[in-house]
Amino acid sequence: MRLEYEAKAFEDKFIIMLDGIKVIAFDADDTLWVNEPFFQEIEKSFCELLQEYGTQKEISKELYRTEMQNLEIYGYGAKGFTLSLLETALRISKNTIPTDQIAQIIEMGKSLLTIPIQLLDGVEPLLKSLNGKFEVIMATKGDLLDQQSKLKRSGLEEYFSHVEIMSDKTEDDYMKLLSKLEFMPDEFLMIGNSLKSDIQPVLNIGGYGAYIPFHTVWQHEKIEEISHTRMIRSASLEELKEVLK
Repeated sequence: MRLEYEAKAFEDKFIIMLDGIKVIAFDADDTLWVNEPFFQEIEKSFCELLQEYGTQKEISKELYRTEMQNLEIYGYGAKGFTLSLLETALRISKNTIPTDQIAQIIEMGKSLLTIPIQLLDGVEPLLKSLNGKFEVIMATKGDLLDQQSKLKRSGLEEYFSHVEIMSDKTEDDYMKLLSKLEFMPDEFLMIGNSLKSDIQPVLNIGGYGAYIPFHTVWQHEKIEEISHTRMIRSASLEELKEVLK
């Protein structure tokens, strides 16, 4: 009972602090629509295709190592992921992988670019509730064309006054975004599913964060749980809508 009271008191205090918020930004992948599970499905299929070269655990480890080595070159997104799949396949097979399997891997990667968009529950009601009350933008990272395509296919374009597709989400990246939009950090609330990319950098520059965990997270995005006076954790977008109303 006491814990419930303390949680409610913190939520009330957070709501009061939001009085100065002028711009609300939404992450896209696994905040507005499903994304990571599709990548995990492709990774599983990739490991099964190459099972003669190692166990699923071994191949996944090699793939992750390749992705981390390539991150600064390719950035985030399906295209960089596909190139890392190919590079990993060539390395663990010692360049003996048959061309038909290479073709299969390419098709696996390309499929990520055309998967139907699955909006998460509560997305549109929340966006509609913010209309006219805040400047609402989308701030996501990834491949430019891929993210533009997903946004268009999502049917959510009309809700955002600005869309920023970033190569990364560091403190500097957020400061550049706010400078471009002419807002101060204490006027900014970021909503997302990644503590590492969506929440922590924003808190570090003086902004606010609304963390909505997704049931699966890419290994690179995992960090220790954090708590902060300028951060609220919501179980869902529906729950967050009640906080922001």
